[in-house]
Amino acid sequence: MTKRYCVDSARKLKLRHFDPGDTGEFADDDEGRAECEAQTTDLLTRLDDFQGRLYASRRHSLLIILQGMDTAGKDGTIRKVMGGFNPIGCVVESFKVPTEWELAHDYLWRVHRVAPPKGYVGIFNRSHYEDVLVTRVHGMVSKKICKRRYQEIRNFEKHLAENGTVILKFFLHIGKEEQRERLQERIDTPDKRWKFNLGDLKERKLWDEYQEAYEDAIGATGTKAAPWYVVPADKKWYRNWVVSRVLCKTLDAMNLKYPQPPKEVNFRKIRVK
Repeated sequence: MTKRYCVDSARKLKLRHFDPGDTGEFADDDEGRAECEAQTTDLLTRLDDFQGRLYASRRHSLLIILQGMDTAGKDGTIRKVMGGFNPIGCVVESFKVPTEWELAHDYLWRVHRVAPPKGYVGIFNRSHYEDVLVTRVHGMVSKKICKRRYQEIRNFEKHLAENGTVILKFFLHIGKEEQRERLQERIDTPDKRWKFNLGDLKERKLWDEYQEAYEDAIGATGTKAAPWYVVPADKKWYRNWVVSRVLCKTLDAMNLKYPQPPKEVNFRKIRVK
């Protein structure tokens, strides 16, 4: 059911072919939403079990990358979906404007150093893709450099995958009108004004440029080892279901098991006094 959102091979991509308001098999009404949210609750319970097995086995790690336009719901997805993970085995990294020290290294340095170790779930709120998105849109790098970086990113993600990291990349796809409403809500709602940044309005004027940059980046870096999912994100409840379902399907396919206990220990004879 989520396969139609998956981009796992290099191809030309047009985001207009993906409906940000899609609700899949669920009706876009209160009944459909309730059914979707009930399924999401069940999926989150399964995620908790999968994470326990991942942490105990320490054979693989899971890297979740979240990208999207301002207000697309990256923070909300972390709170509503990944909030069910046990914090002891989960690390969230938020990539903002690079520091002077980070700029003194190659652009992948700050990302590689915080990749999740085996047994852990790593969540990137924005990521190395900012270096082919923001930098491109604002003219800091050329399209030619971006094209070279796509190959570098593919190689980087292949390296992680070959060393035990399972990678899932989610582009939270919202429509321009939905973004306008969410930005206006931040302005109109007093307890949401802390989220508002005048810079968001400047970035909104570059909507078309960002859409093109995302199309090129997703189309160039979607691979079997590190697929993209273009997630309809206008309806937050459906967004959460899609991300949860993809995570469960991926973790289930990893065949995670708890380690076998020491053979020399006879647990039937042990009694704690």
